[in-house]
Amino acid sequence: MSDEPEQQKSSNASPGWEPRPPALNRRGRPKRTGLGRLIPTWRMVTSTVIVVLLICIGGFFIGYALVPIPNPNAAATAQSNVYFYADGKTELARDGEINRENVTLAQIAKTAQYAALSAEDRGFYHESAVSPKAMIRAAWNTVTGKGKQSGSTITQQYVKNYYLNQEQTALRKVKEFFIAIKLDRNETKDEILEGYLNTSYFGRNSYGIQAASQAYFSKDADKLTTAEGAYLATLLNAPSEYDVVAHPQNIPKAEARWNYVLDGMVKEGWLNAAERATIKFPTPGKPKPAASKTGQRGYLIEAVNDYLADNNIIDAETLRAGGYRIVTTIQKDKEDAFVAATQKKVYDQLGTTKADSYVRAGGASIDPATGKVVAMYGGIDYTKQYVNNATRTDYQVGSTFKPYIFASAVQNNSQTQDGRTITPRTIYDGDNRRPVIGPNGPVGYAPPNEDQKNYGDITVTKAMDNSVNAVYAQMAQDVGPDNVVNTVHALGLPDTKTLNAYPSMALGTMQASPLAMAQGYATLANHGKYIPYTLVEKITKDGGDLSLPKRDAKQAIPREAADTTTSILQSVVDGGTASVAQESGRTSAAKTGTIDDDKAAWFAGYTPNLATVVAVMGQNSDTGKLESLNGALGVPRVNGGGAPGEVWAAYTEAALSGTEDIDFDLELQDGATAPTEAPSTPPTSSTPSETPSQTPSRTPSQTPSQTPSETPSETPTETPTETPPETSGPPTLLPSGGAVGGGGGDGGPDEG
Repeated sequence: MSDEPEQQKSSNASPGWEPRPPALNRRGRPKRTGLGRLIPTWRMVTSTVIVVLLICIGGFFIGYALVPIPNPNAAATAQSNVYFYADGKTELARDGEINRENVTLAQIAKTAQYAALSAEDRGFYHESAVSPKAMIRAAWNTVTGKGKQSGSTITQQYVKNYYLNQEQTALRKVKEFFIAIKLDRNETKDEILEGYLNTSYFGRNSYGIQAASQAYFSKDADKLTTAEGAYLATLLNAPSEYDVVAHPQNIPKAEARWNYVLDGMVKEGWLNAAERATIKFPTPGKPKPAASKTGQRGYLIEAVNDYLADNNIIDAETLRAGGYRIVTTIQKDKEDAFVAATQKKVYDQLGTTKADSYVRAGGASIDPATGKVVAMYGGIDYTKQYVNNATRTDYQVGSTFKPYIFASAVQNNSQTQDGRTITPRTIYDGDNRRPVIGPNGPVGYAPPNEDQKNYGDITVTKAMDNSVNAVYAQMAQDVGPDNVVNTVHALGLPDTKTLNAYPSMALGTMQASPLAMAQGYATLANHGKYIPYTLVEKITKDGGDLSLPKRDAKQAIPREAADTTTSILQSVVDGGTASVAQESGRTSAAKTGTIDDDKAAWFAGYTPNLATVVAVMGQNSDTGKLESLNGALGVPRVNGGGAPGEVWAAYTEAALSGTEDIDFDLELQDGATAPTEAPSTPPTSSTPSETPSQTPSRTPSQTPSQTPSETPSETPTETPTETPPETSGPPTLLPSGGAVGGGGGDGGPDEG
């Protein structure tokens, strides 16, 4: 049977025909023909799979080796510096292009962490850094129109945010894949989750969960409720779309996503089902405008940043990198009071004269007991006048310098040229342009008084009331100009080239900022104890505190020197040029000052618990040149007892509102108090005791009979034609027998 077909085939064949043997392959097997050639054999399939696997494995190792973990991108590391008022809670300003404030995982509410995991990667803690299955599923859903999905794990999203960028390219996805795997080997899951929550975008220009928590709920991330944390996790999917305040029409979609997050937390065991049932959808707050540098914010940020750099706490370049949480010493209620007082007493009084366009104002207020700057006024608006008038040092201080001369006299037990100890009761010759006398006779300097007025014999106290230049120039000579310079530095004023050791210093030729002057007056208020001022209460970064410089109190000058100076400055308030301070309703001591050509007017004063200096200045905005204030603010001449004093009084009244008025506790120099009857002749020399006894705090109103009784006019009516210009060298004789010795100050002259 088996041969029949072949025989039949042979019988049908032509004579001589023989069958062709089948073609064989190299293994001796018949070759596949026809359609059979297109069907892969199992060997071909196996070989192909092996080759592909080898290529993938090789590609993986090559990619793993060639793709390094790069440096973080600049946008991911940029943070804001956040500044707070002294309470540590009320935000003052944010400085930086990127609104981000990194926090540790411990500073994020636990339920907020779980909410993010529920929303983005529920298997994060027990699965690998990448999920090929999720990537394939996301790609399929995207292709089939079920919505665009990334399929990325939290680790991959963190890599995208922190190391790469948001470009949707194949190359970026490949890099993301390999970096995520490497990162998972180098960092813990907690570190990755912390980085993810600090770099993710939540809308409202908030990067990171801390900034988002503040933007939506005005609280720190560790204070988030479960509902609020779930809402922020909802935003990760579509930050702008799910902002229900900006897009109320999307509330149903946002609530659906929010419910998905909470249900996932229950499913994963991160939230109790009973608690879940009680949670209500939260209502985010309205978007808040960015705390820009408008108003006082810019001045305060600038002053704080300068303080940090000047004290080697944080240099400017490091600070620019951001991430610092800075609690300032500025008290919001006092800051608001300073702004309101200056607005009312200065800017609301401006007219339309050219001089009115020159008006600037600045000031600083210090707590004498702590050295903390509690308020500062830098100008009308940082975005309009960016120069900080509280810290600028290009204006002379006028007669606000005179108290330093007297304090130095008491500190050094100084005597007059005829051997009398200098006390508040010491009598000087107060005549206009009286030559200053040294040990060897006239020194070649004869300063003018205000309005060229002659006072004759006058006590030191009354000379302070009237700001008599002739008396205090002579006193500077008696004390020794170098001793005065040392006292000024001891009180806390910075070393300055404009503080020349000549009798002309009495006219206030020194240039200093209102902040520096407030430091000096705060030392006087603190009984001569110097505490370096500070603008910073606390600084933290990444949850850790930075160390701040020590600021221990130091007895800069003897208490009796500071307290006796306070006593005569009280007299200036009681009946001198600083009487406007009485409007504050507070026990106070103060001194006024006006500089050469009325380019600035000063008021420096203090209560037992607040030292404040205010200056009104003149400057041309176009040229930058310092200009006279004559005719500004509706008065012929702006002086210290005018607008600056009114600001001081209004601010002090508001700043201390609700607190008890207290008296100065003074220990005065021997001989500082008045006898029962006024002496008829100048007192003879006496030496103060080393341990002064407790004495009354006020300088008595009774003065020697030779003392003029006039109370100085608050607004001088004429300006002398000869005003000694400031020089950097020793005095030179004038043809009239006067001298050029520094000018400026009140030398041209001063109401005080």
